[in-house]
Amino acid sequence: MATTNSNPWLSPAEYEFLRQLVYKHSRIDLGADKKEMVCQRLQRRLKALGLAGFKAYCDFLKSPEAQEEWSELIDVISTNVTSFFREEPHFEFLARTALPQWVCAQNRRPGDVFRVWSAGCSSGEEAYSVAIMLADFFAGQPKYRGQVIGSDISMQMLLRARQGIYQIEQVKLPEVEWLKRYFLKGVGAYQDCCRVKDDLKKLVAFHHANLFEPEFPFAESVDVIFCRNVMIYFDQETQEDLVQRLSRKLTPGGYLLVGHSESLLCAPDFLTTVCPSVYRLQAHSGREAAPRLAYA
Repeated sequence: MATTNSNPWLSPAEYEFLRQLVYKHSRIDLGADKKEMVCQRLQRRLKALGLAGFKAYCDFLKSPEAQEEWSELIDVISTNVTSFFREEPHFEFLARTALPQWVCAQNRRPGDVFRVWSAGCSSGEEAYSVAIMLADFFAGQPKYRGQVIGSDISMQMLLRARQGIYQIEQVKLPEVEWLKRYFLKGVGAYQDCCRVKDDLKKLVAFHHANLFEPEFPFAESVDVIFCRNVMIYFDQETQEDLVQRLSRKLTPGGYLLVGHSESLLCAPDFLTTVCPSVYRLQAHSGREAAPRLAYA
């Protein structure tokens, strides 16, 4: 796929086309200040496709055979910053509040499953961090079990998450013994890496998902949603839509956790503020009639 266009920079019209395409397929809102980032990140797509410039890339995206490239474009544009037990107070809240409350619920029955959704799980560190908390907690509550659902729009990140292989220096856990309990140390070429043990992997199911598709790729309601440092990439209308959509997947009394920089300044009526960045769904909510939201 060759071209004679060698313009190394995005024209205003090309950037606007890409910005609108990204918004249409992911709802990620790229402002004018993101143009340089987009230009830099797309260089590897130009190289992979054998294109010499952005005009040819935009022309390709308009062609009938470009649907698979839309996914590649979103992969490149998506920001994937994550780590194990990032914003640790949320995991403490899960262990000390959400899980004990769930176990003590009057309608609790043996065999019940506590489900957590890591929405925007990136390369899996958050999902496996939650799985560690559930494995540790339910070791003392054998009548019940935990399950983690991880979803992300990036296929590349999901591949890494499913592999569950990380640099040892990146696996920083609150409890030292958890490294040996839940990870296997690599050998040979992987001596600086560790892999999530199969028993922990079994607690996590990863799905490719756009948070704004008509249906999510799993049917179950969940007790806690981690959707952290995701909404900062959306405009306010999209943020409002997302809060509505996420809340529909929560069980009554379930919790929505957002990033510490994403606290709702005006929480909708159906969510009760528990503490900064932690919100609880009321048992009887009017989610469809929620007021407009404002975000920090």
